[in-house]
Amino acid sequence: MTENNRNLPVQSDVSSYEKVLDGVPLQTRAAMLLMSIGEADAAEVLKHLGPKEVQRVGTSMSSIPEVKQEQIEGVVRLFLEEVGGQTGLGIGADEYIRNMLTKALGEDKAAGLIDRILLGGNTTGLDTLKWMEPRAVADIIRNEHPQIQTIVLAYLEPDQAGEVLAQFPEKVRLDIVMRVAALESVQPAALQELNSILEKQFSASAGTQSQTLGGVKTAAEIMNFLESSIEAEIMDGIKEVDEDLANEISDLMFVFDNLIDVDDRGIQSLLREVSTDSLKIALRGADSDLADKILGNMSKRAAEILKDDMEAMGPVKVSEVELAQKEILGIARRMSDSGEIVLGGAGGEEML
Repeated sequence: MTENNRNLPVQSDVSSYEKVLDGVPLQTRAAMLLMSIGEADAAEVLKHLGPKEVQRVGTSMSSIPEVKQEQIEGVVRLFLEEVGGQTGLGIGADEYIRNMLTKALGEDKAAGLIDRILLGGNTTGLDTLKWMEPRAVADIIRNEHPQIQTIVLAYLEPDQAGEVLAQFPEKVRLDIVMRVAALESVQPAALQELNSILEKQFSASAGTQSQTLGGVKTAAEIMNFLESSIEAEIMDGIKEVDEDLANEISDLMFVFDNLIDVDDRGIQSLLREVSTDSLKIALRGADSDLADKILGNMSKRAAEILKDDMEAMGPVKVSEVELAQKEILGIARRMSDSGEIVLGGAGGEEML
């Protein structure tokens, strides 16, 4: 046995590592790995992740349970197995999220880590907004021209944009969604204007090329992340103004019940990324055909355990069901974007 491997238990195969980590979600495993390698190395990894990835890992860091030594060893072993034949991690973005690391590690420990990660960074004013709480973004753009608000919402990730949009009054929400749907591209002058507004806070610099933003698809993606009551309210308002646009947005929206159109292999891949706790809550409000499909793509024992857990649950608030479903939809969209699964349903492309 080599010196490097002496402190790790000998395991027969990958499945034995998985047994040690049975029930530990993938995000928690990632958090365990990063917290075990030290701040300097964690900084080098995290600075390559995008906002959503760092948010997910940071949230797991902040709520990580007591970890056993053999679980840490299992995480390291599985990581080595995963990257053993690779030349790189395959990760690309160069942004970093300040507030999530502060929440995860505490202000004092996070401060130095953040400085090392952001040293030499090239974050613009608009990019900085991606790392802020939705309410803070809403406060910054609340009194700006509606077109400026529209550019910001179109630039943000759809889930964050939905949370920002929820902070505005009903009439403003309707106006912004319709403007996003009509938006096609943004000229340099508009981006320069917006970055100049944010310059004092974020030291932003203006771009020199026009950028494609907005459109009906973006509007639909933002709508996907709104609470059901707000979504229905905005959709009714759009129908009154432009019924064809409302139908077009509706056709592109992907809701939880549309998972029925994902093939079995895709459902199985999705289930490997979804926590059991979220799944059992989400299925409480699902169509029976979808529930049967999901259970049918689980092992017999896992399906029986999930059914028993659901039967043993007490009443669940509708808001909790919606939150769990949106969490799973977020995972599904991420996997669709990376090509791991193909989403069917309302906005899905026809497959040949």
